[in-house]
Amino acid sequence: MSENLSAFLYLVASVCFILSLRGLSSPDSARSGNILGMIGMAIAILTTLASPMVLSYTTIIVGILIGGSIGTVIALKIKMTALPQLVAAFHSLVGLAAVFVAGAALYAPGAYGLGTVGNIHFASLIEMGLGVAIGAITFTGSLVAFGKLQGIVSGVPVQFKGQHMLNLGFGIALIVVGIFFVATESHTAFWIMVALALVLGITVIIPIGGADMPVVVSMLNSYSGWAACGIGFTLQNNALIITGALVGASGAILSYIMCKGMNRSIFNVILGGFGGEAAGAGSAAGGDADRPVKSGSADDAAFIMRNASSIIIVPGYGMAVAQAQHALREMGDLLKAQGVKVRYAIHPVAGRMPGHMNVLLAEASVPYDDVVEMDEINRDFSSADVAFVIGANDITNPAAKSDPASPIFGMPILEVEKAKTVLFIKRGMAAGYAGIQNELFFKDNTMMLFGDAKKMCEEIVSHLDG
Repeated sequence: MSENLSAFLYLVASVCFILSLRGLSSPDSARSGNILGMIGMAIAILTTLASPMVLSYTTIIVGILIGGSIGTVIALKIKMTALPQLVAAFHSLVGLAAVFVAGAALYAPGAYGLGTVGNIHFASLIEMGLGVAIGAITFTGSLVAFGKLQGIVSGVPVQFKGQHMLNLGFGIALIVVGIFFVATESHTAFWIMVALALVLGITVIIPIGGADMPVVVSMLNSYSGWAACGIGFTLQNNALIITGALVGASGAILSYIMCKGMNRSIFNVILGGFGGEAAGAGSAAGGDADRPVKSGSADDAAFIMRNASSIIIVPGYGMAVAQAQHALREMGDLLKAQGVKVRYAIHPVAGRMPGHMNVLLAEASVPYDDVVEMDEINRDFSSADVAFVIGANDITNPAAKSDPASPIFGMPILEVEKAKTVLFIKRGMAAGYAGIQNELFFKDNTMMLFGDAKKMCEEIVSHLDG
């Protein structure tokens, strides 16, 4: 295949990726966006395989078979609730790939057209240094995020005195060693960079609280994109450069939007340690055990909702864990059939990754028109008869508006407390993922529905249908 034809096909693949991102911006066009992304990736892979620089297909085919088999098994077995940790794991692989490619280019630069050993092009050394640094940070940072999301590592922030100064020291050391590597092409300096970046990835992510994981996943997505972009420069592959830049830029923009949704500073996300205050606040929640709460049954909830004219459902991670989205959709359909106006309110950081709740509701065939973002629906809670909260804790906590000492103070929330009645499904009175108690539980207009979210919804459906 000629060089011009390859460049043209890579351009076509890049256009497909851009259109794919545009399609993923809306639930209505998400399916076509995914298809365009698959087409673009197929074009990019086939174009690369047709390159005259490919000398043997044996290793490539073996790699495709192994990777494809693993990917197929994961796709078939993965649960929707485990998507956040799956995304984090995939980010780690992109980062690791960047490290491997940079290492291969350092030891065999001639294979990549970068010069000869000891005489690699200056610009290529810069690209390799940036690529390996970002890639190594992405690798270990994503593994920590995966561990927190999977429950292998505690979601409580891990903090110690002088943590930020330690991160700053690692960062400065990484820059100094990187400059030395670019100036000398030292293999020792290269591997010191790798070691420093691997450690920095851990120390930056480990102090971040579990409640802030949606922003972390988004930021790691951006890091993996820039790592891929660095690989593209090393391999002199335009499609990889464009794709990596798209992922990096879109991930950074999404992270900014998420931080704005949580009233957080994006610089705190990049530097690590934001959200760590929650650890101390969580211990203060223990004194709430003796405070009175109003509890009810599925029959009570069904009676209240049957006599309502407007209901706003607020899904959270508890719904995802219980896999209650299908029972919830059935409940919503029954209520609408009885003339009740039903809508679903989505907080931008509900769940464990951006759009987590939207994906689960779409899987349960909830109509897109019934799903409303926080900024649009907050004004409607005051006129709603019922706010039905299913496993959404921190994003409904009034302390975010009323308690300056709260670690989530200033974070925009879904103002469910303004509804005439709040029905809150929860297993018990434990604090939320941010480590603080939800003041909503103790409001006069709140009725707690204790139990498994899926079972509770099924019981409510039974009473509504009966």
